[in-house]
Amino acid sequence: MKTNFGKQTFMYPMPVLIIATYDENGNPNAMNAAWGGMHDTNQIGICLSPEHKTVKNLLQRKAFTVSMADAAHVVACDYVGLASGNDVSDKIEKAGFTVTKSEFVDAPVINELPMCLECEFVSYEESSGYMVANIINVSADESVLTDGKIDPAKLQPITYDPVNHTYIKLGEVVGKAFSDGKSLF
Repeated sequence: MKTNFGKQTFMYPMPVLIIATYDENGNPNAMNAAWGGMHDTNQIGICLSPEHKTVKNLLQRKAFTVSMADAAHVVACDYVGLASGNDVSDKIEKAGFTVTKSEFVDAPVINELPMCLECEFVSYEESSGYMVANIINVSADESVLTDGKIDPAKLQPITYDPVNHTYIKLGEVVGKAFSDGKSLF
């Protein structure tokens, strides 16, 4: 028997995305966003409320980066979601992050987070808060690669649990995509 919860924002896994931008003075800012994912081929979609400093920055700069939050940086990643860039001008520094300017878009890459999507703004619907961007480049630190590919076991990305308000490290491989189901043909 299943229990009904009504309309809820429950989905698993829900990636923890750290969005980084430059403001009008070239100062880096970052925020934590959980409501995002792939929108279309080579595009990302994220729900972002218009009052965020990051939204103002990305609308002005037309670029941003999205780093995957990881188990090693839970505290810093949570902090950039708690502190507002409208109130705290040095969030990146207080979180213990450093940045390097992206080679591909006008946005900062957070050095400590090993995987990053470098994005170019496409559209934003203020009424719904839904933003779409083209992924221009994906970069990953060599420390999270195995045989030249991103290795989730090394990356240790986290997911947000919206029911219990916790972060969970993604775990073990349980199957092979586009393969295991062939046994039913």
